[in-house]
Amino acid sequence: EKSLVNLLNELPPEKYEIDLLLFRPEGMFLQQVPANVKILETPHALKRLFGPISKAGIYMIPKTLATLCTALAEKKYKYRRAYRWTRFYSKYIAKLPQHYDVAIGYTSNEVMYYLNEKVNADRKLVWVHNDYVAAGYPADYDRPHMHNMDGIVTISQSCKEILQQVFPTLADRIYDIPNITSSKVVRSRANEARPAEYTDGEFTILSIGRLDGQKGFDMAIDAAAILKANGRKFSWFIMGSGALEKTLRSQIESLDLSDRIYLMGTRENPYPYIKHCDLLVQSSRYEGKSVVLDEAKILTVPILATNYPTVADQIADGQEGMIVPMNPQAIADGIQKLMDDPTATEQMREYLSSREYGNQQEITKYIEIIDGK
Repeated sequence: EKSLVNLLNELPPEKYEIDLLLFRPEGMFLQQVPANVKILETPHALKRLFGPISKAGIYMIPKTLATLCTALAEKKYKYRRAYRWTRFYSKYIAKLPQHYDVAIGYTSNEVMYYLNEKVNADRKLVWVHNDYVAAGYPADYDRPHMHNMDGIVTISQSCKEILQQVFPTLADRIYDIPNITSSKVVRSRANEARPAEYTDGEFTILSIGRLDGQKGFDMAIDAAAILKANGRKFSWFIMGSGALEKTLRSQIESLDLSDRIYLMGTRENPYPYIKHCDLLVQSSRYEGKSVVLDEAKILTVPILATNYPTVADQIADGQEGMIVPMNPQAIADGIQKLMDDPTATEQMREYLSSREYGNQQEITKYIEIIDGK
């Protein structure tokens, strides 16, 4: 959502007439959508089928049936939405009446299926924001839809190479264009406030992301338990929301970490929290190209990240931060090393401050692919 908002704010308003269609018209980033972008009314069937089951209305029976049948038919969780769309949802959802010069699915899976089947446009583009293989995306379901895309955009060279391996016949349609991050906006918003939750003089760790398995917050919590057992004093804030919130809270309580690690929900402006933390930790199991890491680098905050497959695309180990093995002990050891070596973290900050990590100039690449150049 954040990268989409950044993109919409950088596209020249005099050049494009833009409609935005959301499966779920909600979220804190809605207010950041620029005024020149028209947010469409979500079609009734789309809203009911993809909303909470309590609001499914006349779609309660097909939604429930689809969920049950899909769970029985597809053992792989990441394949279930694709199966559900193909066997159930598609038949209930009407085509969008408007015609467009270009239509973009800013994420894959069901959004791409909708784009392919229900949207009338001269050209169609889809974005893939993750390492396609590590994310476990359903290639067999995606392939026929991918073949109808005029362009497939991902966010790093590594992600591009992975997509080309999975879809070799589409290699010439696959492009890598990084997410837009404006250093001017990030720095300006970082100065709007100082986090009331932070305690001066205490080593403050921040992690940001959806509360799901991809982000590895279970490993982060286990690492916090190791740090506490070793007598370390710290506060670790996790910013985000998601399906695993209850599970993660239970893990925190069971490990007696309520005085060390805090699930703080989402914040409309995360930048003061990034600016004023001592260390940003990304415990992910996989990523495409993380917007949060670019923002931390703009704000000169040292980073500790796990060694997921594409991490080297974003972190220069030892200069911009530290890359550690993907397990709680390694995360804890890395944090302790940085806590004990303020000279190293200060050198990282100096290295980060000497470089420009904003990439708003990359908007020209977005314009070129939108215009078919």
